Amino acid sequence: MSTDLSTFPITAKWPAQHPDRLQLYSLPTPNGVKVSIMLEECGLPYEVHKVSFQTDDQMSPAFLSLNPNNKIPAMLDPNGPDGKPLPLFESGAILLYLAEKTGQFLPADAAGRYQTIQWLMFQMGGVGPMFGQLGFFHRFAGKDYEDKRPRDRYVNETKRLLGVLDRHLEDRAWIMGDAYTIADMAIFPWINTLVGFYGAGDLVAYDAFKNVQRVFDAFLARPAVQRGLKIPQ
Repeated sequence: MSTDLSTFPITAKWPAQHPDRLQLYSLPTPNGVKVSIMLEECGLPYEVHKVSFQTDDQMSPAFLSLNPNNKIPAMLDPNGPDGKPLPLFESGAILLYLAEKTGQFLPADAAGRYQTIQWLMFQMGGVGPMFGQLGFFHRFAGKDYEDKRPRDRYVNETKRLLGVLDRHLEDRAWIMGDAYTIADMAIFPWINTLVGFYGAGDLVAYDAFKNVQRVFDAFLARPAVQRGLKIPQ
């Protein structure tokens, strides 16, 4: 028997062809692909819906009914806690939820769990906002500002964050050591965007961060990551 998701207004704009599957509303941005990578890694069946910024889908009443903060990704799990549908937004919260739902990519012991969460928060509070501002001032409208002090502020902070990460990854295969976790899924899509889409590798002296490069290369080599980075098409 199929789950009825019709009570959620978002399904009027993006109908669920498979309402028994997790519904993902997203774009292949650094925050968006965190969740698609996690879904590819953990193997949960899901259906993806593209939220187009070109047509301001994220500002539509349908999308705002699921995420009042008008950001992607957002998710609707028809099989949430107590068997009830669960709407959820914020990529970090979604990663935590999926890790706990599947019992994957988050250490079971309390110390490991909280240490993984601290690196997830490091991405949410530092890497994402700072790298994103650098992208604005280097690639987007901010690049035309004659005053380069705002750009340089974010260049310096990005370098500092890369240094923190590089020192932590010394002698570690992943952020949590031998275990690949949601912390890696949160942080490395932003590294990918920094050196790829933003084209800021030279600006932040990316070549100096050898440990970051090593682990980032291992991240990109994972088949689920390769798929997730392209979802939705």
